[in-house]
Amino acid sequence: MVDNTSPPHLFANVLARVHAVCGALAAEGGWPAGVDLSRVVVEPPRDATHGDMATNAAMVLAKDAKAKPRDLAEAIAARLRADDLVASVEVAGPGFINLTLKPSAWSDALRTVLREGDAYGRSTAGAAEKVNVEYVSANPTGPMHVGHCRGAVFGDALASLLAFAGYEVTREYYINDAGAQVDVLARSAFLRYREALGETIGDIPEGLYPGDYLKPVGQALADEHGDRLLKMPEGEWLPTVRSKAIAMMMEEIRGDLAALNIRHDVFFSERSLIDGPTDLVAATIDHLRSRGDVYEGRLPPPKGAPVENYEDREQTLFRATAYGDDVDRPLLKSDGSYTYFASDIAYHRNKFDRGFRNLVDVWGSDHGGYIKRVQAAIKAVTSGAAALDVKIVQLVKLLRNGEPVKMSKRSGDFVTLREVVDEVGSDAVRFMMLFRKNDAVLDFDLAKVIEQSKDNAVFYVQYGHARGHSIFRNAREAIPDLPEATPARAAFLGQAAVERLTDPAELSLLRLLALYPRMIEAAASAHEPHRIAFYLYDLASEFHALWTRGRDLPYLRFIINNDAEITKARLALVQGVVSVLASGLAVLGVDAPVEMR
Repeated sequence: MVDNTSPPHLFANVLARVHAVCGALAAEGGWPAGVDLSRVVVEPPRDATHGDMATNAAMVLAKDAKAKPRDLAEAIAARLRADDLVASVEVAGPGFINLTLKPSAWSDALRTVLREGDAYGRSTAGAAEKVNVEYVSANPTGPMHVGHCRGAVFGDALASLLAFAGYEVTREYYINDAGAQVDVLARSAFLRYREALGETIGDIPEGLYPGDYLKPVGQALADEHGDRLLKMPEGEWLPTVRSKAIAMMMEEIRGDLAALNIRHDVFFSERSLIDGPTDLVAATIDHLRSRGDVYEGRLPPPKGAPVENYEDREQTLFRATAYGDDVDRPLLKSDGSYTYFASDIAYHRNKFDRGFRNLVDVWGSDHGGYIKRVQAAIKAVTSGAAALDVKIVQLVKLLRNGEPVKMSKRSGDFVTLREVVDEVGSDAVRFMMLFRKNDAVLDFDLAKVIEQSKDNAVFYVQYGHARGHSIFRNAREAIPDLPEATPARAAFLGQAAVERLTDPAELSLLRLLALYPRMIEAAASAHEPHRIAFYLYDLASEFHALWTRGRDLPYLRFIINNDAEITKARLALVQGVVSVLASGLAVLGVDAPVEMR
């Protein structure tokens, strides 16, 4: 965690100064008590020509001040002009305030990067609040496919981002091991069991899983049970086969995830909700019934899209419409078994009972219509004390040189996650799965993601980190006492005269480095890890552009043999860049190589 005695990062520093000015004006002007300053933000202006930072303070506080936004903006600006960090202040439009900072702000920001090292950008904004991030949760009916891959990477990066921002994060996988699909899995595995015993099974019947991945399960059953299961009726062998098949599929899924460096803290079994010491689904339904949120009734015929489990009969319903859903929802099927939704309510109540008030679920694109009902249920079972944010990850279109990739023989009807990782590597998969917003369809081209070009974002960012280390290696002739180890090198360069970094391209890099902590906090607040990937690409692009300018304009090179002081200052900038690139890549779960091979 960040040392709380260290000064705040630059954007937080300026925000604190804006808050102080607004607080003073509030006290002097008799504003209402307890004015909410949390609505005031300081951010980069949309147009860089307007200054270094902009604040909405006057726009959001004008009502409390009983003043026109423009007039309040002028009053705030007048006080900010006296600040020792501020070079100039301009009021724009209806009351936006644009600030230009003194050059020392940027050199001090670079020294902060060098001083804090790995801790730079790490935040206490989460205040150690417990957050449960549930992701992947693929049915244990086969190997993971490339669509699961995107949700896995997104959820894992989001969990790392939240931890980096100061939250106490639990990474959770919900095993759907209680539905009809696992009985289909068991019957499919039993067919492979018969095959392992020497039977000719022919074509896999319609409705069973056809892939070759169940052959090892069949062989394991044959090795363990011989032909004994053949002599049993289905009702006796099904639980045994189902348990073995689920265990082996989950072992494979864990291996697939490990290939992406993804490991969960908790694997929660749906079946345990029902088969544990207490039937938690029944207990949850009883709890809701005691509150008047469960009743016996009939649902009207659905209009438009069908309602899941709709039956024209008297049934047990959750009063979802009382909590913002469009229709009340069935909890029991006609055969008396629970609906999937009933289990889901109990599962999220269990999360709440484990101490989580902040819940994040990562779901596939086909689950968008399920969000409102689960959020309604969580409001009901937690009396509004817990909040659920559902992040939908859209489809992945797998291509090779622009052409759709054929299906996998092993899986039967899809390309497996492991096949993709084995072909292009974990780094390419993780970064490129995040280099597009989660709710947009992603084209993943297996040929493009291994190109060594600017068009391949993961290469370009990793190359930026490696290029920085190459500069350090080349600098030892000009600066013989430059340490090799990163902490010692950062401390050494922290003494450099970084005020000499005055070229517009150098200042642009300094501004980007100063933005990193604020970007981390904003990305964590919005649950959007793709912002880190976008930021890293921008940072690497500006760094590469400055290197290229130095090739054309010798006075801008990082190493000036007859000027040790400017060389040290520019090496300090390089150190700042590689530190932040490494930090951001680590949050995304991507390696930061010191050489590209």
